This record gives sequence, structure tokens and C-alpha cells, in this order.
Amino acid sequence: MNLTVEIPDDVAQRLNAVGGDLTRRALEALVAEEYRQGNLEKPDLRRLLGLETIDYTLDDLQRERAGLQRLGL
Repeated sequence: MNLTVEIPDDVAQRLNAVGGDLTRRALEALVAEEYRQGNLEKPDLRRLLGLETIDYTLDDLQRERAGLQRLGL
């Protein structure tokens, strides 16, 4: 689904002057608000924002910690 939002030119110019991609900022604001209201779950957030999910288990963490300890870190 594509969503179009009409913003007056003068307001859009001020918002663009702040910096960053206005389209991305609008998407992030919508997603954050819907998550806050309980309408979205974390997997929805990742999907809507294009963030990849990494399968990372407790075993992976323990293995990495052990490796860092062997290096003295």
C-alpha cells in the first residue's frame, strides 16, 4: 500500500530544513505511534522500517563471551 500525505509547501520546506528524509521521518513517526498504542508488534516494526532480523541465540552470546575472555577482553 502506498500512502500519500498532503502537506502545504511552506510547512514542507520548514520540515525539510530540519534535515533528514521527510518521507522516512513520517514513516518512523507513524510506526512509533502505532507501536506505542499497541497496534504493532516488534516484528512489524522491523518489517516496516526495513530492518533485518538476525537469529542470535543465547548459545551464540556465550560463545562470543568465551572468545572475548580468551582474548583477555
